[in-house]
Amino acid sequence: MAQKPSIPKGTRDFGALEMARRNYIFDTIRSVFALYGFSQIETPAMENISTLMGKYGEEGDKLLFRIQNSGEKATQAPEKGLRYDLTVPFARYVVQHREELSFPFKRYQIQPVWRADRPQKGRYREFYQCDVDVIGSDSLVGELELIQIVEEVYRRLGIRVCLHINNRKVLAGIAEVIGAPDKMVDITVAIDKLDKIGVEAVNQELVERGLSNEAVAALQPILNLSGTTAEKLTALRTILANSEVGLKGVDELEEVFRLVGETSLNIELDLCLARGLNYYTGAIFEVKALDAQIGSITGGGRYDNLTGIFGMPGVSGVGISFGADRIYDVLTELNLFPEALQSGTKVLFTTFGQNELTMALTWAKALRQEGIAVEVYPEPTKMKRQMTYADQKSIPWVAIIGGDELAQQKVMLKNMTSGEQRLVALDELKQILR
Repeated sequence: MAQKPSIPKGTRDFGALEMARRNYIFDTIRSVFALYGFSQIETPAMENISTLMGKYGEEGDKLLFRIQNSGEKATQAPEKGLRYDLTVPFARYVVQHREELSFPFKRYQIQPVWRADRPQKGRYREFYQCDVDVIGSDSLVGELELIQIVEEVYRRLGIRVCLHINNRKVLAGIAEVIGAPDKMVDITVAIDKLDKIGVEAVNQELVERGLSNEAVAALQPILNLSGTTAEKLTALRTILANSEVGLKGVDELEEVFRLVGETSLNIELDLCLARGLNYYTGAIFEVKALDAQIGSITGGGRYDNLTGIFGMPGVSGVGISFGADRIYDVLTELNLFPEALQSGTKVLFTTFGQNELTMALTWAKALRQEGIAVEVYPEPTKMKRQMTYADQKSIPWVAIIGGDELAQQKVMLKNMTSGEQRLVALDELKQILR
């Protein structure tokens, strides 16, 4: 007996309905990116492992998928891996193609990435990211536009969200003032898990990572800082008074909030937000759905020298990534997908015989020339079977052709929602379906 087929854990098949819904997400995000002047590029699924290693932090490196056999002799080619995100390959692309680009360079990518993670709800080994970045400018207008893009994308999708913002310079300043400037990476990796494992576990991990009990104790009031955004920023200025880099981070946060001004988007200054990726150097963002428990659905930040590791130093960029698969799960949970996505087909032709089928094929060709999506049931089988097909695909109209319709060169058009039927000619059918 043949073994039942399966797919690897953490991956999914997508049928016609799922693809229609995914394309709805992609098209919505893509249309907003285009409004801000971003152009689409693509990079390969695989990169040289040297391009990927050391860019995501210790834990990120552990999640890289390595390609064991790339069809070349080991002595002839570098080791390869599947991309972990789209930002590092983008930095490689910028350096490799810098002579062809105009800066600041605004690009977006909608492609899959892979992580050797433990599969669970909202966490997959293969998933799509929708990235938008601007590189080659230090201006905080970049951060502003990304916040505006977040607001518009989720407004169009109908998802209520909160954007959490922090700054890595502030985190560096905190590391300085608690007496652990060399432990910034350890601090950020640990506090980035605060929502997942709680404060006690975070404190324990900080100690395990080499922070003194005094440093951990000094960190607690900062992590628990409360009040309005203005109050938090004022308190930070006092706390970070002796840290130049920390005060620079506060300046940048204040400027971003000034640029954003009045907005319908919920924005929260979150000093526990760290973003575990090592390449971030300035503003960092995470977006969470307010009505679904699924974790971050968008995230990103400012990186000042990511291209430097590929030989092009001093080029700043900022970007965010929309997690299409988590957005899909949120839209499903909240029942926010438009019903019309269930089928792109506007009308199905059903027939009683071969002559009627010939007429259906002729009419279908005429409708397609008008840009109308049409299907013809391929054989004149039982009408119940043909109607069931239309129901299963949620096709809104059925054009029935029997002997009487053939003689009059008309179709009996049925509305599959109301059940109403009427006899129509081809020109009238075109008008209805438009």
